[in-house]
Amino acid sequence: MARWLRRVRGVLVMGLVWGVAWAVVGGGIMEGIVDPHGEILDMWPQTLTIIGFAGGVAFSALLGLAAGRRRFAELSFSHFALWGAVAGVVQGLVATKFGAPAAFVAFTTVVGTFAGCACLALARMAEGRRSSHADPELAAVGRGDGEART
Repeated sequence: MARWLRRVRGVLVMGLVWGVAWAVVGGGIMEGIVDPHGEILDMWPQTLTIIGFAGGVAFSALLGLAAGRRRFAELSFSHFALWGAVAGVVQGLVATKFGAPAAFVAFTTVVGTFAGCACLALARMAEGRRSSHADPELAAVGRGDGEART
């Protein structure tokens, strides 16, 4: 049961990371292109958060299939960029079925690529923090003699 809950948590966190990336990066880009003077109601961040969350969930499923049981340290940024781009293309194609312009596929691909790389960077930081807390020898790396851990 704990393994199942951990996987659900991972999928939700991945969706949240993608949602935030889409809201910040995508919202800023779309506001700059569509409404540079701020005259239209600003719905891009909210709308793109929903799209980003769905893409993050899809990316998480793709990651689970493609990466298998490998650790984040064993995975490369090029693989995450590729998987993010694939998830972005799928997102864009689904969005075009609901009325988005065809150029939206390029946009989702670029944002998906960046979000995929951001996920690997965050995962490596978290994994490094977790391993340094768990292993006293790793925690001592980089400290001088007598230097206490803060």
